[in-house]
Amino acid sequence: MKTDYQKYLEQIDMIQKQEKKPTLLLHSCCGPCSSYVLECLSSFFDITVLYYNPNIYPEEEYIRRRDELQRFLNEIGIMKFVELPYRKESFDEAVFGLENLGERSERCYQCYSFRMRKAAEYANSHHFDYFTTTLSISPYKNSHFINEIGKKLEEKYSVSYLYSDFKKKGGYQRSLVLSQLHHLYRQDYCGCIYSKIERERHLQK
Repeated sequence: MKTDYQKYLEQIDMIQKQEKKPTLLLHSCCGPCSSYVLECLSSFFDITVLYYNPNIYPEEEYIRRRDELQRFLNEIGIMKFVELPYRKESFDEAVFGLENLGERSERCYQCYSFRMRKAAEYANSHHFDYFTTTLSISPYKNSHFINEIGKKLEEKYSVSYLYSDFKKKGGYQRSLVLSQLHHLYRQDYCGCIYSKIERERHLQK
């Protein structure tokens, strides 16, 4: 039986009773995916957004998504933003030998894992109370994979992972509405060169 990670997320209601908001490092892949997640979590946490996505290809696309995210954060008044270096070779190493696998495969699992690991490392070294990622907002992402990785990283780095499935309870639909309201650029492929090729092949059919 699959775990309903939305139930874990609902436990943050207890956090609201604390006098001081706990700190949360939120790994973000882009502005549209961050929109609902930030709306959902901002009242509970003191959030710092982390942009670490060496999987995105080409670099111009990486920059466009980063700039859109920063514009959105400025609009909603979230000023705590961290960007870690764009090193495409780190993604290539993470998925070596898995390049020909499709979406939602082991290739994606390894992509989630290496990005979330960097977030956990940063959260640990900078003494955050929690870390999580926006990845589960997408209906194309495997939330079981994401939360399984989060659990392992929580144990390894001794920083609490916020379990979630942000797409549930209308979360994905709300992200579409917020994207329209803020005129956010919505990409048509996940990010890596392989997802870009797959998207182009699909359009040619």
